[in-house]
Amino acid sequence: MSRQPYSLVIVTLNAAPLLRDCIASAPDADEALVVDCGSTDGTQALAQALGARVLHQDWLGYGPQKRFAALQARHDWVLSLDADERLTPELRASIESALLPSPPGGGAGVEGATAQSPPPAAYALPRRNRFMGRWLRHGEGYPDWCVRLFDRTRANWSADPVHEKLETAGPVARLTGDLLHESEQGLADYLAKQNRYTDLQAARMYAAGQRFSMLKMLLSPLARFVKFYLLRRGFLDGAPGLVHIALGCLTSFLKYAKLRELQARRPSNRS
Repeated sequence: MSRQPYSLVIVTLNAAPLLRDCIASAPDADEALVVDCGSTDGTQALAQALGARVLHQDWLGYGPQKRFAALQARHDWVLSLDADERLTPELRASIESALLPSPPGGGAGVEGATAQSPPPAAYALPRRNRFMGRWLRHGEGYPDWCVRLFDRTRANWSADPVHEKLETAGPVARLTGDLLHESEQGLADYLAKQNRYTDLQAARMYAAGQRFSMLKMLLSPLARFVKFYLLRRGFLDGAPGLVHIALGCLTSFLKYAKLRELQARRPSNRS
């Protein structure tokens, strides 16, 4: 029984040091598509050398860029990866199994589904984050469930400029095996990335009319710490686990601080 074909889709910017491992981890993909937004480190040439089809698209924001890329794929089933991610052999096998033709009532294997349920529109992958040289096993670091394999006729990326998500018109099932994520190339790189993300988050909140709240700025980091460091046992990941959650709490604080700054600089005319 042959499975449904799928496209590996990667959006890139100066991803040459990471791209080879990413593409090599999915050799079963029926197509590799790289959508680049202006790399200057040879990413495009490397992608072509690795057998990928390469397109250029100026940066649209995280959600719109990934949506554009998915729509350029040659197959309806899309595996969307970042260049700093790669599949384990167990996850590759799980993807192969998931894309086999479904028996009648194939949605019944999805949690909460019945025999009459439609088959999954998308699949969530358990992502394991590498941070400060350690593969995290707890807290926010694992399992960091990410919906990445989807049928674009029933799902696609949201328009969010940051922290984009898959919007689906059908059930989402879970796969086994890990998606490995090199979440930082050094702490300076990680901090710079979080600084960019909080800029975008604050701008989105401001554009949506959300008002600064001192209470949320104080309680959001605290709630995050309790949930991931204590309840989900992030403390078991040692010093990397502590630094990871501390920086996560800092980003929760900063997005509200930056929202406050935006409101002070650009007073709203809303009543």
